[in-house]
Amino acid sequence: MTVHHIVPPYLLEHLERTVDDPNLRARYRQSLQHDAVFRARRAAAPPTAAGGGPTREVHDAEHETALPGRLVRSEGGNPSSDDAINEAYDGTGATWTMFSECFGRDSVDGAGLPLISTVHYDRDYANAFWDGAQMVFGDGDGVIFRGFTGSIDVTGHELTHGVTQYTANLVYEGQSGALNESISDVFGSLAKQHHLGQSSADADWLIGAGIFQPGVQGVALRSLAAPGTAYDDPRLGRDPQPSHMSSYLETTDDNGGVHLNSGIPNHAFYLVATALGGNAYEAPGQIWYATITSGSLPESAGFADFARATQSAAETLYGPTSPELTAVTTAWQQVGVLPSVTQPPQPATAAESGDLMRAAKTALDPSKPPTLPPEPIAGDEPAAGDDGVQK
Repeated sequence: MTVHHIVPPYLLEHLERTVDDPNLRARYRQSLQHDAVFRARRAAAPPTAAGGGPTREVHDAEHETALPGRLVRSEGGNPSSDDAINEAYDGTGATWTMFSECFGRDSVDGAGLPLISTVHYDRDYANAFWDGAQMVFGDGDGVIFRGFTGSIDVTGHELTHGVTQYTANLVYEGQSGALNESISDVFGSLAKQHHLGQSSADADWLIGAGIFQPGVQGVALRSLAAPGTAYDDPRLGRDPQPSHMSSYLETTDDNGGVHLNSGIPNHAFYLVATALGGNAYEAPGQIWYATITSGSLPESAGFADFARATQSAAETLYGPTSPELTAVTTAWQQVGVLPSVTQPPQPATAAESGDLMRAAKTALDPSKPPTLPPEPIAGDEPAAGDDGVQK
C-alpha cells in the first residue's frame, strides 16, 4: 500500500532549495526524509471495522513520530481545547457523512472502518498523509504552511485514498496514479461542498484552501476549476498542473507526474459538474463513484479507460440520451482525453510541453504569468490515442 501525501515532493524539494532561512531548509529536508521513509514502508494493518455510524479516534503524537500517539478524543467525546484535535475529528466526520449520505458508503472500506487520526506529528512537519490505515497531520512550518487539520478538502482527499484502496485500487504511477490523485481531489472537494451546503456554482473547487500562511501568493495546492493557477510565489514556484492533454507532462518525477497530470481529469469533473449544475455530489459524484466501485476498472487504467468507464456509468445510471452522458462525453473531449468527432489529433507543441515541464521543476521565472493551454472550444479539441496520451 502506497502512503499518500497531500503536498507533492517536488514542492517541498523546491522550498528546500530556495528559501533563505537555513532553519526552514532543515525543516523541509526533514519532512522530505520522513516522507521518503513512509513511501518505502509497508502500511500499517487497518483497524477492525465497527459499523453503525462513524467511529473516530484522534491521537496526539506530541511532536514525536511514533503512531498513532496518545488517544485524546474518541467518538462522542467532548471537544478539546486544542483546535487541531477538534478539526481532525470534525473533518473525518464530515467526510464520513458525505460518503454515507451521498453514496451509502460506511467509512472508507464500506464496512465501518474506524477513522483514526494523529495530530501534531513531528515538529514543523509540512504535510499530511494517509498511510493505508490512518490519517496523519503535521502542524506546518509556520512560514509557508499552516496546520493541515483545518481544511476539510485535505482530510477528504486523504481519506478518499482509502476509498480507492478498497475499490479501484489504482496503481500509483503514471496515468493510473494521476487518476488516483484526481479521485481524491474530486471527493475531497465534494466533502467540503456537502459539509458547507454548496452547489457546483458556489464551490471554490480548491484543494488545500487555507493551508498557506499570510503573505504566500497562492490560494491552495490545486484548483479543479483552473489547474495551473493555484499558486505563483517566488518561494513555491508556479502551479505546474496542466488542464489539457496537449500539455500532458511526460516525467519520471512524482511517480510519473501523479500530482501534476491529475489536473486533466480534475478539470474534466469540474466541467461535468458545472455543465449539469446543482450539487456536484449528486449526478457527477454518482457517476464517478459508480466508476471506481464498478469492479471493472483496470488497476492500471489510463485516462481514456477512465473516461470510457464514466461514460458507461452515466449511460447506466441516466440513459443513453441523457444530459449526464452528454456532459461527461463533452468534458472528456474538452480536456483532450476523448476524441472529437470532427477534429483530427493535434500533438502538443514542444514549447507548451517544455514550459510546463520547467514549471513542474519550478525553474520558471515567477514574475512571468503561467503558460497554460487555451481552453478548447467546441469542434476544436485535440484528440487522444487509446491510452489517453497525445500522439
